[in-house]
Amino acid sequence: MDLNLFVAFEALMETRNTARAGEILGVSQPAASAALGRLRAYFRDELLVMHGRQMFPTPFAEILLPQVQACLRSAESALTSSVQFVPEHADREFRIVASDYVVAAILAPLSRQLASTAPGLRFQFILADEHATEQLRRGQIDLLISPSEYALANVPTEPLYEETYVLVGAKDHEIFAEGVTIDAIFRYGHVAVAVGNHRSATVGDRQLAQLGYERRVEVVASSFTVLPWLLIGTQRLVLMHAKLARLMTKQFDIRYAVVPANLAPLQQVVQYHPTRMSDPGVRWLVEKIRAFATQDEPD
Repeated sequence: MDLNLFVAFEALMETRNTARAGEILGVSQPAASAALGRLRAYFRDELLVMHGRQMFPTPFAEILLPQVQACLRSAESALTSSVQFVPEHADREFRIVASDYVVAAILAPLSRQLASTAPGLRFQFILADEHATEQLRRGQIDLLISPSEYALANVPTEPLYEETYVLVGAKDHEIFAEGVTIDAIFRYGHVAVAVGNHRSATVGDRQLAQLGYERRVEVVASSFTVLPWLLIGTQRLVLMHAKLARLMTKQFDIRYAVVPANLAPLQQVVQYHPTRMSDPGVRWLVEKIRAFATQDEPD
């Protein structure tokens, strides 16, 4: 048994197609088929059987998959671990699942800083969906950053930082001249954000809805970074993370103000696979993100 066959098995089970598995593995389709043949011979099971034009896993293959994945993640953890992690000389890629807000307000500027101090580090920023969260459970990504309400169960989790909300509108919006009150907020149309394939309302939008006023939602956006284009030249308002609002007011003709209501802060957490708990590189990166996110910012 060659450990590389476990890598091939995972790719074959993910794609259920020897050609696509070959693309993932960087080998030809015949080489991927040969790997499947070796696996079949070793385990004395067909593993993947053709039905029509599609391959389906056998019951034994379904049982084997989580064991193979656990083996691969443990091997990866051993290979990436060392007594010390020296970021200045490290040659490593980190895969992070986070919202576009977290990427824009925290991860992107942090990565720019690290480009000079740790030039060998590379980053993949991935939007959260059902595939990404499953990849976390398999240990195929390093970190998942999300509101505590959306944290995955039975996965190592720790607090990362708190975020407050502000009210944002076009720079010349009437509300900033007349004064921001709860009554005034709900006199205008709003932009809401619904994220993910299930179009879930954001934590902030849910809090705003609980104030007891009926909000007139004129536009629903699928991401946070498009919000300025939906505000400029209109009388719409949106609830936005303070860090993102500060960043965007430097680049767009928008303005923000404190919401005159007791909105609970957003609790952001970071999650990782159990094999990453003692990884010095992951620990270093988590602390870098936490320090950047909690640094003092001007109002």
